[in-house]
Amino acid sequence: MRHITTTLAALFWLSLAASANADMLVGVAAPLSGPSAILGKQIEAGSGLAAEAQGITVNTVDDACTADGGAAAARQFVDAKVSVVVGFLCTEAIEAALPILKDANIPVVTIGVRTESLTDRRAKTGWPVYRLGPRGDDERNAVATILTRLWQNDLFAIVDDGTIYGREVAETFRTAAEQAALKPVFVDTFRPQLDNQIGLIGRLKKAGATKVFAGGDGDDIAIMGRDAAQLDVGITFAGGETLRTPTGDVPYAVGTLMIALPEWAEIADPKVVQAFGERKIVTDGYTLPAFAAVEVAKAAKADAESSGKSLAEALTGHDFATAIGTIRFDEKGDLSQNPFRAFRFDGTHFVPLEEK
Repeated sequence: MRHITTTLAALFWLSLAASANADMLVGVAAPLSGPSAILGKQIEAGSGLAAEAQGITVNTVDDACTADGGAAAARQFVDAKVSVVVGFLCTEAIEAALPILKDANIPVVTIGVRTESLTDRRAKTGWPVYRLGPRGDDERNAVATILTRLWQNDLFAIVDDGTIYGREVAETFRTAAEQAALKPVFVDTFRPQLDNQIGLIGRLKKAGATKVFAGGDGDDIAIMGRDAAQLDVGITFAGGETLRTPTGDVPYAVGTLMIALPEWAEIADPKVVQAFGERKIVTDGYTLPAFAAVEVAKAAKADAESSGKSLAEALTGHDFATAIGTIRFDEKGDLSQNPFRAFRFDGTHFVPLEEK
């Protein structure tokens, strides 16, 4: 009789838990039309599978990556009484949506908007936004931090292709190096998209550089590595996340360093990756971050209900275990740790760099 009673009690509590989960409605904002629709479909797929796994419901709305679309989506979420919104890839859409969602006390977990002011203006706007992804300055700050540490005992050079991107990341590294009492042996701007960079390699060799950061496209860095090898100049090249793009006819030189985000499928929970595979869903782009955002939303709501905190308070300064690792937001709503990491090309693909 006790066994039956215990079983009934367990079923009762499981029923209550299932009911609580079913009552949770998460809004999903994604561009499901227009040129960014392919990315929006990734968010839709990832959040949908997470909702199924977590036993909750999602309300997916097309924000069209526009201000009008973002505002319209926000109003739909308010009418639907969602607990939290995840998604958003475009600055225009989220900035139009946030004032509406703020008034309704609905926090937002964005997985793709890098605009720094989104969280930097938090004290002024009061927007309840949390960024499950990098800030716009995370890449260049990671380049500066990682390479300053790695190359503190090396003769290094810094070159860029003259673009805004190239100059910003190169200048951030140069400034950080100088603050660490390190000085590059060579600083210059190179001409991009040339068939060869032999002239640049010659100048680097003359300066004695053995390590070079190049702010530019992957194709240019691949050509630099090839030309350095042909001239028997022992130089290791490094670049940013532009190296994630496959090169043309020239492969990267073995040992080339890349500062970039991880490939989420390579670090994610294998069981979750398997679940995507069983549904024939490719784990590209935003699928796994969208999955993780829903996990965060559910965990934060459970914490808020058990502790009496607001959902915004539950989202701030707490560790959330997700399929792509532990997520923690700081007081501004940014990730507490820069997500960019160092990788080394092994001749086939980029692998995590094991620092000594």
